[in-house]
Amino acid sequence: MRQNFLLLFSAIVIFSLSNSAQAGEKGWKSLMDGKTFKGWKANENTGSWKIEDGSFVCNGERSHLFYVGDDKPFKNFEFKCQVKTLPKSNAGIYFHTKYQETGWPKFGYEAQVNNTHGDPKKTGSLYAVKNVFEAPAKDNEWFDYYIKVDGKHILIVVNGKTCVDWTEPSDRKAGKDFTRILDQGTFCLQAHDPISKVYFRNIQVKRLP
Repeated sequence: MRQNFLLLFSAIVIFSLSNSAQAGEKGWKSLMDGKTFKGWKANENTGSWKIEDGSFVCNGERSHLFYVGDDKPFKNFEFKCQVKTLPKSNAGIYFHTKYQETGWPKFGYEAQVNNTHGDPKKTGSLYAVKNVFEAPAKDNEWFDYYIKVDGKHILIVVNGKTCVDWTEPSDRKAGKDFTRILDQGTFCLQAHDPISKVYFRNIQVKRLP
């Protein structure tokens, strides 16, 4: 009798944990199928992007891969993915941006990806706004990248470590060359240069009210 009770109790606990995990994932949407570039559009130097083992891989001349799979712009959201860098690689994750044919993206902010590249602004930086000078991740290892925008608040977390917790001042003005200001828009991934090789997988987003 006692054994049956323990088995029943265990089943209830497992069922509850499973339901909690599913509830915790509610609202998340995958932005990639791991097989094609459906929903994404690369601008200049499209050959800098490939798909390997379910991951987007950038390696080549400057190019930016924009998410174009949703007509509704993203404003408040949670974004997460996994990233892997090879030594001396540089890349980035842009948000509140929009598609442009050439050049470095003008609109939105860039969350830096760089563990050992020469640029002193390392992984986890809100590029040129709140910089991180000691990388929270390592090359040749997958790491978790999380970005949250809620109103004027930006949070960047890498491998569970908070790298940026910043609120945009209400009087902040857009820059001439790079706006670096919150508005609304889409996401894009950066292929920085031929020396850099970076992998992105499990890209997901959850809209917030």
